[in-house]
Amino acid sequence: MKRQLIVLSAPSGAGKTTVARHLLETFPFLRFSVSATTRDRRESEIHGKDYFFLTREEFKERIENGDLIEYEEIFGNYYGTLRSVVKDAISHGDFIVFDVDVKGALSLRHEFPDDTVLIFIAPPDMQTLSERLHHRHTETNAQIALRLARAEMEMGHEKSFDYVIVNGNLSETLSKAEEIVRFNAEGSPEQQELF
Repeated sequence: MKRQLIVLSAPSGAGKTTVARHLLETFPFLRFSVSATTRDRRESEIHGKDYFFLTREEFKERIENGDLIEYEEIFGNYYGTLRSVVKDAISHGDFIVFDVDVKGALSLRHEFPDDTVLIFIAPPDMQTLSERLHHRHTETNAQIALRLARAEMEMGHEKSFDYVIVNGNLSETLSKAEEIVRFNAEGSPEQQELF
């Protein structure tokens, strides 16, 4: 059975965005699901491409209208998946890549159980994750400490995912992610026997 919603989740700094970008470059049939957020836009980010950047008031209005499949407040900012994006993709037979947190991944599976494949990108260990977060230079030490604390919780949900890839070697991680997409896009009955 083909599963159109390719959902990547990981602690911050584990590499899910890198994996998502690689998959989009490798498979022309994939599209990226753009999440909504209230966090500030980083200099390199584009509204409507990286995220839909909304004010808190706009986001709360979307919640009240039932426009979000899932949403969560993380580190003082809201993040969520727009229902219209997902329903449109499924109805058109599109394959969508999601870069979401653990709660978002599980919410997508709950709402679209037959269309969703969940992939968890795990860091080799917490020390490596800490180093990666510090090397990004995008957050304060206090923010990094919060992300590391949250990572422990997120990694406790690995067993809820169809696949877990430990991102110790990036080329191996990308190769495994490609295999998963191929199996799920082609509807192979062997998809659960990959690793």
